[in-house]
Amino acid sequence: MSENLKALTEQGVAIWLDDISRERLRTGNLEALIRDKAVTGITSNPTIFASALSKGDAYDVQLHDLMTRGVDLGEATRAITTYDIRWAADVLRPVYDVTGGVEGRVSIEVDPRLSKSTDKTIAEARALWWLVDRPNLFIKIPATVEGLPAISQALSEGISVNVTLIFSLARYRAVMDAWLEGLERAKANGVDLSSIESVASFFVSRVDTEVDKRLDAIGTPEALALKGKAAVANARLAYEAYEEVVNGPRWQALKAAGAHPQRPLWASTGVKNPDYSDTMYVDQLVTPGTVNTMPEKTLDAVADHGKIDGDTVRPYYEQAWETMAALKQAGIDYDDVVQALEDEGVEKFVASWNELLGTVEAELKKVD
Repeated sequence: MSENLKALTEQGVAIWLDDISRERLRTGNLEALIRDKAVTGITSNPTIFASALSKGDAYDVQLHDLMTRGVDLGEATRAITTYDIRWAADVLRPVYDVTGGVEGRVSIEVDPRLSKSTDKTIAEARALWWLVDRPNLFIKIPATVEGLPAISQALSEGISVNVTLIFSLARYRAVMDAWLEGLERAKANGVDLSSIESVASFFVSRVDTEVDKRLDAIGTPEALALKGKAAVANARLAYEAYEEVVNGPRWQALKAAGAHPQRPLWASTGVKNPDYSDTMYVDQLVTPGTVNTMPEKTLDAVADHGKIDGDTVRPYYEQAWETMAALKQAGIDYDDVVQALEDEGVEKFVASWNELLGTVEAELKKVD
């Protein structure tokens, strides 16, 4: 194993792969990543599935059977995606077992077209939980205003949740409140709290993409000097908020009842600006009890030349607040930035889902 990846895990960071494909599964590539690169979980999204479907022949037999049966597009898409998720969950089951259910997790996303409907999101979460039928599953629910009560309800029923699409500190605090409420209701319902896991996916690189664009438009030397600093500062302050919550009385009561913490997960960690280090959203967000889900390109970069040197989050809270104050002084409206990112994020999720449906439809026609 790479010394960098070993060092990262020793610092308490779980390494997850932000990718899945049937080719990875049938060739044993996932087992190799678990063995050689310390991968202990997987996240997926519709774009990842669409890419996997459009390459090679790994899905041909199932596509042929679905076409022969005459199933509709929605059922075909769900059958294909849940098959891969179930398989990946089985591959990761030994990791799940040896870590007491904390690691070895695989995430599948609810239909993002439902993100503005609480009831439909809850129904979809239940359906996916039942359909995959693996204890090491995470249901991904967006952290929209409408998604918050769905998160609480799913957790209250013993469904493990990966809360996704978090950009703002205020929304993250609302997510943690929804998590605590869900666990409190689960406890009241007699659910074994130790069986429930949750992560909160705080998006990173997209913050820099949006803020840097605005800093370029402002164009002052002070503004340009702040490029590439917003995302890491924002994430570090999210961890500060997390520490406040897990040191509070609500969490301590749940912890005493056997609950596990909702770990912060750094998402969108592939660096989009070639001027920046391709490992910056890993190197600069090292702290205990977190997850970093990476595209394979980023994972390989960290293994090769990452700079893992102790905790790079908790010692920098004051610096992070100074960065946020400087951004405000330069003319960056934080609230507008994070709302724009959430709106864009929902739109991108829906576009990705439609892309997946289109890919499935096209692949079905090929085998007709």
